[in-house]
Amino acid sequence: MLKNKNIILGVCGSIAAYKSAFLVRLLVKAGANVKVILTPDGANFITPLTLATLSKNPVYTQYFEEESGVWSNHVELGLWADLIIIAPISANTLAKLATGICDNLLTAVYLSAKCPVYVAPAMDLDMWKHESTQFNIDRITAFGNVVISPGSGELASGLFGEGRMAEPEEIVSFLDNSIKKLMPLFGKKVMVTAGPTYEAIDPVRFIGNHSSGKMGFAIADELAKLGADVTLVAGPSAQKSTEILNRVDVTSAEEMFEACNTFFENTFITVMCAAVADYKPKTIATHKIKKQEHNLVLELEKTIDILTSLGKRKKDNQILVGFALETNDEETYAKSKLEKKNLDLVILNSLNDKGAGFKSDTNKITIFNRALEKTVFELKSKTEVAKDICEAILKIIK
Repeated sequence: MLKNKNIILGVCGSIAAYKSAFLVRLLVKAGANVKVILTPDGANFITPLTLATLSKNPVYTQYFEEESGVWSNHVELGLWADLIIIAPISANTLAKLATGICDNLLTAVYLSAKCPVYVAPAMDLDMWKHESTQFNIDRITAFGNVVISPGSGELASGLFGEGRMAEPEEIVSFLDNSIKKLMPLFGKKVMVTAGPTYEAIDPVRFIGNHSSGKMGFAIADELAKLGADVTLVAGPSAQKSTEILNRVDVTSAEEMFEACNTFFENTFITVMCAAVADYKPKTIATHKIKKQEHNLVLELEKTIDILTSLGKRKKDNQILVGFALETNDEETYAKSKLEKKNLDLVILNSLNDKGAGFKSDTNKITIFNRALEKTVFELKSKTEVAKDICEAILKIIK
């Protein structure tokens, strides 16, 4: 959820400021763009150089540099941020946020920001428990800010109790979950199939197709970014997901059917993007078939039609999306598939379109909904196509 997010990290005067180095590292590792604002008191505990090195951005400490006159535009910084996290936030800065005191760059950026603001307090037990601190906590919470509660443990003073700043890993997890809760598919279970299936002829040979899985993986990633709890059922593929997913690897059509059968009952959205083999060898040789002088004849039988099976079981509160890869009479076959298999959307690919189809990084699709309304899209990257497909799904939900 934090990937490509613009995050301002405010660091205040507290011994817990040393943890901010680990926090910056974790945020950057999560894919966020991080800019650090260090208060004058914060600079007594950790150096700008440390935070600049880890964030890969200059650290802001003052409104302007005295020697050069370069101005740190607090309004631009506030508008740049997708979220602000002040960790650690001291009792002093808490009081400033609660009363609107604006006497340093961090408080000026806070007052200019339009984004969510999170604070992770760090202070001694008595300071944390003091009525004025708790009053300020309640006040900034009433403003819409989010407090990441401190933990209990041994404090710098030697006392034991509340006041320890939450650990960097806990803060990153908290931010990730908070963002996820705002997503349109938060809490929704989704299943996506991707890649080919391989139907064994003997221990070394199989019947397969050229599917790379790129399109299915892109859709799974996009649904995860929308907050969904995604299960990805993947045939043989070298693709890797960029999001945290429940990935189930399968090889054959039968294995894919069994996996889909397991998860389908509890899914809200199912997107069947895999290129499942229509036929498989009737018998599988137990040993490698040796090359002979005469021709080899393979007897094939149909595989289970997974999409038809799921369409028959689909409930009114479930959304089922299928794909149609065609070479002729494309729209006729796509519409027929939509109706026969009880789909809510069918995504049509044509191998006649240059840049579309297997293995490529681009795709060109046409979407039909249950009313047979047609939406045609231009050739795009599969990442962008995934966004178009997910937007079509969201329209059904809305």
